[in-house]
Amino acid sequence: MPADDRPAAGAPGDALVAEGVAKRYGGVTALRGADLVLRPGEVHALLGENGAGKSTLVKVLTGLEQPDAGTVRLGGRAVAWRSPLEARDGGIATVSQELSLFPDLDLLENLFSFRAPTRGGLVDRHAMRDAAAPHLAALGLDVDPRTELGSLTLAQQQLVEIARALLGDPRVLVLDEPTSALGAAATASLLATVRAIAARGVAVLYVSHFLQEVREIADRVTVLRDGANTLTDRAAAELDVPALVAAMLGREAPGAEPAAAPSRSVAAERDGTGTRVCATLRGLAPGGAADGVDLDVREGEIVGLAGLQGAGHEEVLQALWSRRRHDGDVAFVPSDRKRFGLMLDKPVWENVTAVTALAARRSPRVLRPAALRAVAQRWVDELRIRCSVDDPAGRLSGGNQQKLVFAKWLATDPRLLLLDDPTRGVDVGAKREMHALIRGLAGQGRGVLLCSTDLAELAELCDRVLIMHRGRVTREAAPGQRSESGLLAALGAG
Repeated sequence: MPADDRPAAGAPGDALVAEGVAKRYGGVTALRGADLVLRPGEVHALLGENGAGKSTLVKVLTGLEQPDAGTVRLGGRAVAWRSPLEARDGGIATVSQELSLFPDLDLLENLFSFRAPTRGGLVDRHAMRDAAAPHLAALGLDVDPRTELGSLTLAQQQLVEIARALLGDPRVLVLDEPTSALGAAATASLLATVRAIAARGVAVLYVSHFLQEVREIADRVTVLRDGANTLTDRAAAELDVPALVAAMLGREAPGAEPAAAPSRSVAAERDGTGTRVCATLRGLAPGGAADGVDLDVREGEIVGLAGLQGAGHEEVLQALWSRRRHDGDVAFVPSDRKRFGLMLDKPVWENVTAVTALAARRSPRVLRPAALRAVAQRWVDELRIRCSVDDPAGRLSGGNQQKLVFAKWLATDPRLLLLDDPTRGVDVGAKREMHALIRGLAGQGRGVLLCSTDLAELAELCDRVLIMHRGRVTREAAPGQRSESGLLAALGAG
């Protein structure tokens, strides 16, 4: 729809409108009169740093939270959802970054966990398969519907969550970091699907930290900072990446998108012949996705693993972790911090000291809670984690939670760090801080093996990048290929 023909904000032609939404949690103000306008047939990006208010606004729109002030209208009618179920029945479908699936059920049962069709009083799995097939095909999810969900990769589970949302034929589709766990090919497929969904007249709210991806997919953009709008309903074509970053951070931020640049690690400053190898893998045994892998990681070196979904790069990290986890000198930062990295209901100090406390139980040395809290406070200060050591880990923003996972392992003084998508789902500012942290760790002489779905991240951080295809390392990216575009071309070549 041409800009001049758009209905005014709040008109019946708008799918969803939020005006002046405010929300406080105790003494913390999460939203300060936020505005948002979603229109049928458009993809609208919602941006902001972790803690900017994006998640709170999404919760208000989808019935998870009720606002303290402001109004929400759907199709011109004021609504006040009392639950996510009411919002879903009203036409708003949500796909959260944190999956809400059932790992012990099969794929089909997960898709219809809220509304399974019946026939003769029994669940009609044939009807379920027929209804699910076009959505699974559109998302490129070629998996037997009888497959237990827990056996799927995180990327495949993300696609199952999206397919479940589409089954309800929503008026508004909210996608919260939908590509954060996907490789390049899966991301391209998903973006094409999002465009097709919007073309059918659905209003899509797209929450993402991948700014170049936002510029590719979004028609319009809204940016929040400190709970208030800094950009409202702007055409995405008018905004470049530096402008988006400046709106998010409140300051000029040249070079916000990672560019091809050598890291400042020890290995980058010398020829590498004098550095010790701290990790070796030879001929990873057949049976998994990775079955022909040889690699070395030297002290002070950041080595990247790049591959499309299913290439086997994640399995390399898992193999090294399985072999070395009892040595005490290896740290593993997983991509799914909620399931494998943190105890969300426990305080920060227990999370930071979980590994060191376990090791202490095996020795005559006894660490009392006061000593553990002091250890945790040191790492909270050093990594600039915005929290109290008594806060539950689940209350922290995504970026601070990821720093917390780093803190837990750095407290063990590891020689080798295995990082699986270490900045997944964090904002631009937190990503910069974590990149600086990773460079600093390499600068101390630690070896780093980094697996990332963000090719720009690999290009910026790594001294070497290994290209994987179907379980094998097919090549090492030449210096001229260690850019985002170069790596993408290398992955496409297989």
